[in-house]
Amino acid sequence: MGRLLSLLLRGTHSDLTSFFSLLFLGGFLPAAIVLYTLTPKKWKKYALLVISLGFFRFVSGELVVYLLGSILLTWGFGLWLGKIQRDKDAAVKAAPREDRKALKRKFLLRSRWVLGLAAAAHIGGLLTVKYTGFFLRNVNTLFGLELPIPGFVMPIGVSFFTLQAVSYLFDVYRGTQEADGNVLRVGLFLSFFPQIVEGPICRYSETASQLWNASGITWRNLTLGLQRILYGLMKKLVVADRLNGFVKGVFTCVDEYQGGVIALAAVCYTVQLYMDFSGAMDAVAGMGQIFGITMPENFRRPFFSRTISEFWSRWHITLGTWFKDYTFYPVTMSGPSKKLTSAARKRLGNHYGPLLAGGVALFCVWLCNGLWHGAAWSFLFFGMYHFVLIYLGSLAAPLVKRVNTRLGLKPECLPYRIAQTLRTCALVVVGELFFRAEGLRAGLRMFRKMVTDFRFDSISLSMLKELRIDPQDFLIVGVTMAIVFVVSLLNERGIVVREALEKKPTALRWAVLYALILYILIFGAYGKGYVPVNPMYANF
Repeated sequence: MGRLLSLLLRGTHSDLTSFFSLLFLGGFLPAAIVLYTLTPKKWKKYALLVISLGFFRFVSGELVVYLLGSILLTWGFGLWLGKIQRDKDAAVKAAPREDRKALKRKFLLRSRWVLGLAAAAHIGGLLTVKYTGFFLRNVNTLFGLELPIPGFVMPIGVSFFTLQAVSYLFDVYRGTQEADGNVLRVGLFLSFFPQIVEGPICRYSETASQLWNASGITWRNLTLGLQRILYGLMKKLVVADRLNGFVKGVFTCVDEYQGGVIALAAVCYTVQLYMDFSGAMDAVAGMGQIFGITMPENFRRPFFSRTISEFWSRWHITLGTWFKDYTFYPVTMSGPSKKLTSAARKRLGNHYGPLLAGGVALFCVWLCNGLWHGAAWSFLFFGMYHFVLIYLGSLAAPLVKRVNTRLGLKPECLPYRIAQTLRTCALVVVGELFFRAEGLRAGLRMFRKMVTDFRFDSISLSMLKELRIDPQDFLIVGVTMAIVFVVSLLNERGIVVREALEKKPTALRWAVLYALILYILIFGAYGKGYVPVNPMYANF
């Protein structure tokens, strides 16, 4: 009790922030389930709100005011936009037909001003606390100044609940979502505790009603939810945490290792990031299912992708769709973009013409994507790297098709698809190298060594020991990856493993569950010698 009271008073970023910590799995989550179960049905939504705000208070302390402020702003601006919509409908209905077009323009302009204020309040606040230091440091370096750099403190998950708030306000502005007058329902949508650390970035239409009308916990939802949490725990403890020492050691001491070792570290980091983030999303989906909430999936087997564009439609799906709906489409549908597309189509044809304006929108998406991940040149480079790959892929598509036709290559044949998948995975690994590097210069040095000094002869047992890893660790990681690959392959072919397992005899189901628990207990990376990895996407 003293420990929890201490957390409540000052907040922490190390214990409850990980859904796989002992404090969370053994303390907070069971307490939340018991409290929710004991609460009468008509009060369950309020219990879920109290649990969620309490969780955020535990992990962020006084910084909970960020979340509370976002809730109030979202609710208030939503009502304002909704009122403008209602006033417009009434005015247009009462006006003569010849005046209606002018009235619609008038109210549209008013809505845009309000939406602009709302975006400035949310996005502007996020930009201020997250990027002021980066901007001022670069100004000081460029102009030789010594401007003071403020030290803003940000709550965990601020980028996630900010994007959720903006998506709701955009949808109200567009008329696809009715403004909600219930501030508590808006608050529950933004603060639901499983999603607030690392996402997914939910839409109001997806989860708000589910959360507000959530019923009691059923045995089926409890068992299926716990199964998925355990699957995520396996990814996290057996793979992500086990690779941490090796990845961190190589990336922080770049000049000490050959290009082959750096390439291996880049592959391991890509695996680590996927296992950590997708494992966390498994936990989020599992916790959502326990409370009867269907959360949007954030991963759809990204390493089966054949192109970079496809990869990003399968990786961090909710962030990608957010940028598509609220950045890409608004830019492409703007007046200047439409004019540019029309003019370019006449000169360049139906394929290359739209790509000109589409490239501007795609550039905006990946600029924002890079900045969203962090205030550093390496993140900007990461965004531009994927922008170039996706845009060049679109430009080259007709040429590739002609070459395949001349050479008699069939894109749907298995060898061709495997080659495309391996190429895409290699490009992803290079991108993640820059993403993880200790700065852009370090990333460039690492890439250069990979190209010019691709050797492994410096690898030895003593070197691996210094990096807190050994051949047995790589074997355990490989076996676990094989398990994840088989499950992913079955899911890719339309066989949902958990649903298929649910139809099997009870003895077999429990045997699989106990086998998973034992596997985690035996091979999980915890205890002396292992440093747990904090949620990797929580910092973004």
